Amino acid sequence: MAKGKNKTAYVCSDCGSEYSKWQGQCVDCHGWNTITEFRMPAASTAQVQFEGYSGNRSEVQQLDQIDLAKVPRITTDTEEFDRVLGGGLVPGSVILIGGHPGAGKSTLLLQTMCRLAQKLDALYVTGEESLQQVALRAKRLQLPTDRLKLLSETSVEAICTAAQQHKPQLLVIDSIQVMHLAEISSAPGSVSQVRESAAYLTRFAKQTNTAVILVGHVTKDGSLAGPKVLEHMIDCSIMLEGANDSRFRTLRGIKNRFGAVNELGVFAMLESGLKEVKNPSAIFLSRAEELAAGSLVMVVWEGTRPLLVEIQALVDESNFGHPRRVAVGLDQNRLSMLLAVLHRHGGLHTGDQDVFVNVVGGVKVLETSADLALLLAVVSSFRDRPLPRDLIVFGEVGLSGEIRPVPSGQERLQEAVKHGFKRAIVPKNNVPKEGVKGMEIVGVTKLSEALAVL
Repeated sequence: MAKGKNKTAYVCSDCGSEYSKWQGQCVDCHGWNTITEFRMPAASTAQVQFEGYSGNRSEVQQLDQIDLAKVPRITTDTEEFDRVLGGGLVPGSVILIGGHPGAGKSTLLLQTMCRLAQKLDALYVTGEESLQQVALRAKRLQLPTDRLKLLSETSVEAICTAAQQHKPQLLVIDSIQVMHLAEISSAPGSVSQVRESAAYLTRFAKQTNTAVILVGHVTKDGSLAGPKVLEHMIDCSIMLEGANDSRFRTLRGIKNRFGAVNELGVFAMLESGLKEVKNPSAIFLSRAEELAAGSLVMVVWEGTRPLLVEIQALVDESNFGHPRRVAVGLDQNRLSMLLAVLHRHGGLHTGDQDVFVNVVGGVKVLETSADLALLLAVVSSFRDRPLPRDLIVFGEVGLSGEIRPVPSGQERLQEAVKHGFKRAIVPKNNVPKEGVKGMEIVGVTKLSEALAVL
């Protein structure tokens, strides 16, 4: 087998940009000290061909002649996990799951693998823990351990060789940062090792029609560690989020070639492991019995379902020259922008006040439907006047003070009625023509109208 000459490149670990020589700052993402040396493996004249190859040769086909048969999926017996995956695991797909240390990645995968091993062949490869540690965790979680196969290995070639012998339908690699290839001279965890190891495992998954799940570490800012090109190789990228002091974990889909992105699954961390929460709105709405100023419930849209969460605001006189703006679970820059809109079009000046905003339950709100609820909660705290407990609010606020409609408005209102809410302030274009039984809905077009309703 003829081999070419090794080439050296310098790759940014944050954005994946390549350079011909090392430099301190990446020109594309402006990150400092993120460029590392990447030694490209020698090009070989023949690629690795795995036994049980199931791929088809590349042929030109017309679009209307392509077979649109439904892709078979492997259900994980966990509705929240299947929701994020888009309905289950697809054979031949590569899934990357990341999260902070202690978030529960290994626990979730071990639970899933032990259950799936009862009906199909599954192989769990651990590179960071010993077989005894994995067995002790399974025993503590009281999981069925009679069918799952374990392997402690960090060599990608050895893992693929063992997988060809046992022919599993599902393969878990924990984690990709400790895997290495013999032909790469750099240390495990480097850009070159992570990149080539993922490419090798992806090629194995596609050729043998095996579903592969890779566990990845995260950086300080919460993003997946390793080269950015790693996210382009895989089919699905999901993140397990949640603070170590919180009982709840959220599983969010970031990229999915087989389903919708930004799907959200909610789990509760118990002594018996991660347990799915089928009605997350009921948990995030565990409010205090006494009415408190600055507390309000909003309806956000996560993936394909509405979710009711509580937003809290605290406005207090600032003792410093520069008032603080703190947003937990929301975009801090958007908070500053909305406070300027409130001053210009609502007549409420908060320039000398500290403003703190928090989304209860550790949920991260990424959409703009929380704008109106955020401003009304700020007004409630500033005036020290509690809002009604049966009131829900959603709507996007523009820079000119207009209230813009949001998608799936009727579904949000119906979800609120199920949880006992009887009043709503929403954009006028989101008010259903026939209304919603048991709910008084007020449609507004400007921020001043919403403040007048209160």
